[in-house]
Amino acid sequence: MQMPKIFAPARGSDDGIIEWARAVEAAGVDGVFVGDHVTFYGSGSDALIRLAPIAAATSTLALQTCVYLLALRHPTPVALQAAMVDQLSDGRLVLGVGIGGEDPDEWWACGIDPKTRARRTDESLQVLRSLWTQDETTFDGRYYQLDRVRMRPKPHRRGGVVLQVGGRSDAALRRTARYADGWTGIWVSTRRFAEAGEKIASFAREAGRAGTTFTRGMQFWMGVDADRQTARAKVADSMEAFYRLPFEQFEKYTPYGGPDEIAEFIAPYVEAGCAHVNLVIADDPDAVLERTLAVQEALRRIAPSP
Repeated sequence: MQMPKIFAPARGSDDGIIEWARAVEAAGVDGVFVGDHVTFYGSGSDALIRLAPIAAATSTLALQTCVYLLALRHPTPVALQAAMVDQLSDGRLVLGVGIGGEDPDEWWACGIDPKTRARRTDESLQVLRSLWTQDETTFDGRYYQLDRVRMRPKPHRRGGVVLQVGGRSDAALRRTARYADGWTGIWVSTRRFAEAGEKIASFAREAGRAGTTFTRGMQFWMGVDADRQTARAKVADSMEAFYRLPFEQFEKYTPYGGPDEIAEFIAPYVEAGCAHVNLVIADDPDAVLERTLAVQEALRRIAPSP
């Protein structure tokens, strides 16, 4: 079992973001991840804008969107924005993409029928890859049409920005196999996580990408506290406030307790090939880095680095 890369959640406020990012990097965390919404029940935060100052202020942190709601935007400006952040960070950007959908009003606010978000995402991923890697892009899709479009600058990485797909459905696994470099799961059992690797490989063969190596990771909401009931209350309250659903719907996929209990919950996923772990820690923002380091150290005792 090999130690996965640990990603800390970015601060929810821009206040002090530069100092915070440098502290995370100095502490030895592998990366940071940010969510993305335009107007999710009235609130928004653009993931690429949030990552830009972190990219400029750090030199080693991996920078991940998890997940970016790509279909809310036209893919051409997104391709440029992502390429610029990737250049700014010397190739540290990982664009994790998902289709969301919990708040249909967010999609209508952007002029998008939420029923079309999956197909729009598929087309957008193709456009991104082409704009990043080709001198000229022509694309004739149902939702997007490009005629001999040239785009500069290109990303830092020759093959384009690293693309991941987030989700738990077979459609997300198929999207990964066809268009992406990796997958980040959420709310799946260890059995389904292991099966995801097999399904991605199968879908990749069907898509003509046999032999491609896909990384797999997991994102966990969690409550970290020595008192297990306090830990549960923290994560339950946070998830119910965010998703507006009962915590019981998520509980079996959600670790809570002390750092060692969290690590024991995550360990089977690591044994099944989980290469990166995003820690969504429900706590006061000033305590999140300390909690992240505690979970990271507990995991390291179970899965030491090679």
